[in-house]
Amino acid sequence: MDALINLAYLAASALFILGLKGLSHPRTAVRGNFLGALGMLVAIIATLFDRHIIEAGMSGLIFIMAGMLVGSLVGAVLAIKVHMTAMPQMVALLNGFGGIASVLVAGAALTDANPQTTTLQLTVATAASGLIGGVTFWGSLVAFDKLQEWVLPGHPIHFPAQQWLNVVLGLVAVGLTVVIVRDPSTLWAYWVLVAVASVLGVLLTIPIGGADMPVAIALLNSYSGLAAAATGFVLNNSVLIIAGSLVGASGIILTQIMCRAMNRSLFNVLSGAIGPEAAGSLKADDVYKGKIKSASAEDVAMLFDAASRVVIVPGYGLAVAQAQHAVSDLANLLESKGIEVEFAIHPVAGRMPGHMNVLLAEADVAYDKLKEMDEINSSFEQTDVVLVIGANDVVNPLARTDPTSPIAGMPILDVDKARTVVVVKRSLSPGFAGIPNPLFALDKTLMFFKDGKDAVVQLIAAVKAG
Repeated sequence: MDALINLAYLAASALFILGLKGLSHPRTAVRGNFLGALGMLVAIIATLFDRHIIEAGMSGLIFIMAGMLVGSLVGAVLAIKVHMTAMPQMVALLNGFGGIASVLVAGAALTDANPQTTTLQLTVATAASGLIGGVTFWGSLVAFDKLQEWVLPGHPIHFPAQQWLNVVLGLVAVGLTVVIVRDPSTLWAYWVLVAVASVLGVLLTIPIGGADMPVAIALLNSYSGLAAAATGFVLNNSVLIIAGSLVGASGIILTQIMCRAMNRSLFNVLSGAIGPEAAGSLKADDVYKGKIKSASAEDVAMLFDAASRVVIVPGYGLAVAQAQHAVSDLANLLESKGIEVEFAIHPVAGRMPGHMNVLLAEADVAYDKLKEMDEINSSFEQTDVVLVIGANDVVNPLARTDPTSPIAGMPILDVDKARTVVVVKRSLSPGFAGIPNPLFALDKTLMFFKDGKDAVVQLIAAVKAG
């Protein structure tokens, strides 16, 4: 039986790896998701046999099945009800649930353990589960609330000696870990460690502003995986160690990708020093006054009539307006007139990695038309019209020209190099960075002040009428 269980764990681990590989590309994402879910099912069944739960009778199994049923029901309802614009909040909550599960499981294992036979591996892993899990749970709740803006504001929150307080709490956590390792019977030390970690999770997340939330979500995802891997050592469960390690590693890799896309170092993220307050010498009136040119749907349709190549840049405003299907219809209409249409995707457009890719895939936009920033930037000079829908900071040329700007050095989509730029926005309000965008005031730029979906619907009507 042990050999079969180990074989099942190996198969589950292989399915997890294949699932992650599938999730790396939109074309194979659905299959990857299925393989990951299948791997989890295999792991759960193998664990039921490994822990002799089935042999022990139906009492324990009933509770487990009831939990799975309730969790599946909640997950299905959320999957159906949650809008794409709220998906980052959903991901943050899922990260948090993973963290608190690790905290509770590790705490239960420490409570049941015999202090006389408890190994160093168990105590170190238990402390790691409590520390990382506590940070993950409360950090994820803060991330959720800052995105939802129920209690906490979306902008960064700073106070005096904030970093020093984080350092002190970190040292206290290390001291409590030493206490747990030296004397596993001191259960109070574990729960105090969890409390300290919870405070640390809050303090590490409140300095993060909305523009940096993709980085925070990726990092919290990594934390949840590391907490799960530590719990795997507590339970001596190999598949949990592997699964947690995969999540932790992929989260760190994604965090690094996001850091490069936003020109932030990983140290800034780990220290909670993300999202400086908006700064810079430029004021909105200085940039926009007397320079903004408004356009109508008919004006933009005339530009399309004379264009041979159009690039559409989606942003969070597109997601808020739920305009992805209308944008897909517009792209198809332009292509039917012989115009080449592509979509320029910035790595952190929206509020989570891959946000725009998922939205456009939902609207059946062909995968080969979605071009990443590095791939499409060199072609903007040969583009007749760029249609920016709801994007702001990711197309702001201040990232290249103003070293005092909060987004200085951030890689952006070079839409200002196109022949004509049309920006769809409801107003001239700034993006998450809180700074004006000189792109809007360029001679080649036309502002179409409308809700994203309404604007695209009007454009479709105007193009058809022309």
